[in-house]
Order: sequence, then C-alpha cells, then structure tokens
Amino acid sequence: MRRVVVPPTGLRALPVTALALALTLVAGGFAVWTGWDWYDAAHDDTAAYAVQRDEALAAGEQAVQNLNTLDHRSLDRGLDLWESSTTGDLHEQLAAGRAEFATQVKAAKTVTTARVLSGALTELDDRAGRARVLVALRVTVKAPGDASTDKDSRMLGELTRTGGHWKLSALGQAPVGGTPAG
Repeated sequence: MRRVVVPPTGLRALPVTALALALTLVAGGFAVWTGWDWYDAAHDDTAAYAVQRDEALAAGEQAVQNLNTLDHRSLDRGLDLWESSTTGDLHEQLAAGRAEFATQVKAAKTVTTARVLSGALTELDDRAGRARVLVALRVTVKAPGDASTDKDSRMLGELTRTGGHWKLSALGQAPVGGTPAG
C-alpha cells in the first residue's frame, strides 16, 4: 500500500495568505491612485474653463435663435425675450426701436421661427467675461396667404457675461465663403 504524506495545514495556508495580502495591497494602491487622479481632475482649472465654454456656447446659440424667432400673435412676449437675451448697445438698440418694429410686424402679420443647425465658440475670455460665437441656423418665415420660406444663415455674435449669465452684446451676418478678397 502506498502512503500519502499530507503537509501540515499551516504550510499550505501560507501561500494563500500571501497571495490575498498581495492582492489587497494592489487593490488599495489602485484605489489611492484613482482617487488622487479624480481629485486632481475635479480641481483642475481646465474643467472650470470647459464649463464656461459650454455655458457660453449654449447661451449664444439660444440668444441667436431667440433674436430670429418672432410671432405677431405674441409680439410682446417675443420682444421681451429679445431684450432679456441681450445687453449693452444691442439691447439699447432693440429697446429704442421696439415700438416701430412692433408696428411693422403687426402690419405684416408674419411668424418667424429659427432653428439652430450648429454653433461654435470662436473665442472665450473667461476672465473678461467676453466670448464670440458662430451660429448656423435655418429661419422659416410665414406670412398670411403665402407658403413658408426657409433661409439658412450664419450669424456672428459677441457675448458678454452680466450677472453670471451670458447675453448677446452684438449680432451680425457672418461672411459666406467663396467671395474674392478685394
């Protein structure tokens, strides 16, 4: 008969205990490393800048859309939205010409709606609270008795941060490519 020699249980348990200890140390080290990496990323100025960039772009797109949307049936609400989307000289121009413009829109009985196709922030000075935005949009105009017409346009806007919010301070048509330089 053959005799089987069984090692004492204390010796067999030593490699398992060492392996468990090694895995625990590796897992703990990994947790410390990922925690530090997360903390570092959360307190990085780049993340705060990215938030400001995203907020400025969203506000710029919305403001450009607001200023290209107006319904003669809810004219006061639309013009109030225009004024709340703007600041500076642009705001003053809109407020000063409001009555005359309202009369023209009421007479024409038009409904204009805009939809943002794409937008990009072309400049951001977070410290000064200034940004520039380029927005491509489709504007649909419907006059009584006429079929609606669509026009695609590109707008350049300047944004100013006032009271913690980005507002349009200037707006104009963007030049279309393909025109020769003079």
